[in-house]
Amino acid sequence: MTNRHANWERLMMVIGWANMNINSFARHIGLLRAENLYHIKRGNYGISVELADRIVAHFPEIDRSWLLSGIGNMLTSTPAQHEPLPYYNMDITDIMPVIDTIDKFGDVVLPYITESHIVVRSSSRAMNETLSAATDLILREVEVDDVIQGNEYVLICGDRVVWRRVRYVARNNSKWRLVARNRDEYADIFIDRKEVTRAWRVVARIAILES
Repeated sequence: MTNRHANWERLMMVIGWANMNINSFARHIGLLRAENLYHIKRGNYGISVELADRIVAHFPEIDRSWLLSGIGNMLTSTPAQHEPLPYYNMDITDIMPVIDTIDKFGDVVLPYITESHIVVRSSSRAMNETLSAATDLILREVEVDDVIQGNEYVLICGDRVVWRRVRYVARNNSKWRLVARNRDEYADIFIDRKEVTRAWRVVARIAILES
């Protein structure tokens, strides 16, 4: 593999690890446009020290030396220090519409989970495992335009709060199909993207097992 392709491959590994698309990743690290990243794909230049510093500043789990040289491992061996996440011991259907105005229940520290904002609970039978009484969802709020199909999100759609996997309808980004894990009992929900006013990506989930 040429060094040109290796630079782009490492960059795409980081973007995939961050679970973003190229445009949202560029905005997240403070670039005005993703074109700066596509120059690396074209081989116009490699990953610069400035770009590596930008990425590591926002994703401290990424090893800077690996990013620049390809030597070693993508992730640092020592987990980054993280601020506690506010925890709300209420179901998403009740808490999400008023999340900005209600007091948190407490704090949790999840050192291996990054780029998260809050932890909330869901008792949704459409998305929970069979043996789970509920699920604690680790969420990161994203712009609606940055929703990526195939990922799970908690969405506010009008007066509804839904937790589903997002799919596009017939390659039309403005029409979304919301898919449950338990598709035998829960039909797909079809919505217009304009109905969605807020979105949180499900970064991780912790099952609360039935006793």
